[in-house]
Amino acid sequence: MMFQKFIEEVCDILKTVARDMGWSGEDLSLDYYDKISDVSSSLAFKISRKDKKNPKSVAEEIYQRLSLLKDKYDLIGDIKLIGPYINFYVGDKFISDTLKEVLNRRDDYGSLNYKGSIVLEHTSANPDGPLHIGHLRNSILGDSLRRILKKAGYSVDVQYYVNDLGRQVAVVVWGIENLKITNNNIKVDHWISQIYIKANRLIEEDNDFSNNNKDIDILLRKFEDGDKDVIEKFDFVVVQCLRGIEQTLNELEIYIDEYVRESQFIFNGDVERIISRLKDTEYAYFDNGALLLDLSSFGFEKDFVVTRSNGTSLYSTRDLAYHAWKARRYDDMIDILGADHKLISSQLKTVLRILGYKEPKVVIFEFISLPEGSMSTRRGKFVSVDELLEKVREQAYLEVSKRREDITELEKKEIANMVAIGAVRYDIIKISPDKPTTFDWRDALNFDKRGAPFIQYSHTRACSILKKGGDFSNPNFDLLRDQNEIDLIKLISRYPLIIKEATDNLRPNILANYSRELAEQFNQFYKDVPVLNAATEELRSARLALVDAFRIVIKDSLSLLGISSPEIM
Repeated sequence: MMFQKFIEEVCDILKTVARDMGWSGEDLSLDYYDKISDVSSSLAFKISRKDKKNPKSVAEEIYQRLSLLKDKYDLIGDIKLIGPYINFYVGDKFISDTLKEVLNRRDDYGSLNYKGSIVLEHTSANPDGPLHIGHLRNSILGDSLRRILKKAGYSVDVQYYVNDLGRQVAVVVWGIENLKITNNNIKVDHWISQIYIKANRLIEEDNDFSNNNKDIDILLRKFEDGDKDVIEKFDFVVVQCLRGIEQTLNELEIYIDEYVRESQFIFNGDVERIISRLKDTEYAYFDNGALLLDLSSFGFEKDFVVTRSNGTSLYSTRDLAYHAWKARRYDDMIDILGADHKLISSQLKTVLRILGYKEPKVVIFEFISLPEGSMSTRRGKFVSVDELLEKVREQAYLEVSKRREDITELEKKEIANMVAIGAVRYDIIKISPDKPTTFDWRDALNFDKRGAPFIQYSHTRACSILKKGGDFSNPNFDLLRDQNEIDLIKLISRYPLIIKEATDNLRPNILANYSRELAEQFNQFYKDVPVLNAATEELRSARLALVDAFRIVIKDSLSLLGISSPEIM
């Protein structure tokens, strides 16, 4: 982690000077993303306020003291003063050591030493139909986080929380029994969706079916009471639907470690134990038979409903039991939830705190939409992920075919699939979760824009150079002094820091944006710096080593985003 070591040197030299000047504060006011320098400090402003001096004159004094100490540090090169700002630049040893580290560690480069077990829940879509575009951000965000957290060193288990006793499942069970809709060789989760949509229309819109809501309630009550026949019917729906959902997730290179059924916490008594404990808290009260918690002292205007007036539990109550179960088994919990869960997730964290359990870290994401508009599963107005992937694959195949008439049909399809999946995943993950986004597959697949195909092609280009260049041995990195080379190496050096920031902030978009920036920097290097036609064999070898270092990092960064790195495109 050369860049981290460089930062540590900058911190050490600044602390030494600051102490000599009587500054006892810990804040060194470092900026790692300053466009002018490698690391910048505005410490002079802090000290000037304390000493009531001009910031520029304080910066000049700091600079004079730094200049006397600089030679004691291996990685610090130049130190420059621009007004009141102190700018640090990496030295020659940093450049060489960075490339040595990447080429020695290879796929392990960027790995951190974080410890602990994490359970990460994502997707958890209701088993009433296929995944649609609205679920996609949850799944891709969760899977990318899993990959990044594992790179950081954590042990990560991914769980899908199955709402197997929800009203949606009861509607499908009722629909199977009353509508007799046959599966005409369509994907099973799509068949489930047909039943769910048709049943909902009849239940909600047709007066002749006014009693059907009672039938749904009876099914739910029988399930909670342990009726074996009803449980088997619910289980059939859930198993069939999850089979189709899992197939879709796997096509996106998303894999679930464990499907945890909501019903298990009913049947093993965990929900009842949670309810019993909540009854004894100072926040509990009854209203027409329903048990609620008054959370106004925690800043909530809306009370938390624990049980209905008929004594049955709610989804949120069973979710409490699920989180208590996870808290006993893992060091940390992470939930990926849509913006509509902000209130209930905040309440859930508060109630867990009341019960003495650790709280989950919750990543809230805003909604994703298509240019065509909004979606509703219940009313049958949605675009399934299966349909989306089929459309994107078709277009990706056309793009690949236009560019590569020289490869086989099988190769075209394989590359098109990698490009399609990459385009979908990257276009969604590049946006910060707290911002809404519209997914446009045309933009995502545009090779001329800075999306996944652009980044993937930079890897392909590096592979082509290395294939033509052959072996390189004992490269002399001291020869790499062109500004394009140095800029690329500096960016490569930041990779471990990017992994740390994405991990600490639970923001995969940090890595996505870095991957694009790294590809852009490599393309600039490729444009301006000859590699295969370098002036000397020794310089050629050093530049080939740099290309390999780039290839290692860009491939790994794409892998952490769940995106393949084709060798030909």
